[in-house]
Amino acid sequence: MILAVSGPASLLCRLLQLYVLILFVRIVLSWFPIAPGGVMESIYRLLFAVTEPLLRPLRGLLPPVRLGAAALDLSPILLFVGIAIIQNVLCH
Repeated sequence: MILAVSGPASLLCRLLQLYVLILFVRIVLSWFPIAPGGVMESIYRLLFAVTEPLLRPLRGLLPPVRLGAAALDLSPILLFVGIAIIQNVLCH
């Protein structure tokens, strides 16, 4: 039997979906240079302010992987997995 999610759980499920989208957009924007003082910088700062509070502690658990002179930040992957687990429990 499929149970319908309603009330606060439904709202939380939608907010989690929105947060995943925001996190994804932040990641994609981080790959491109953003001109200072432009609209895109304002958008990126907003996305950063929304996502960084959850990503920062995860970087403490899993530091960036060194790839020569660059580093690969794996904290968004941990956050995606965590959100997926919460969505699986609450939204299905």
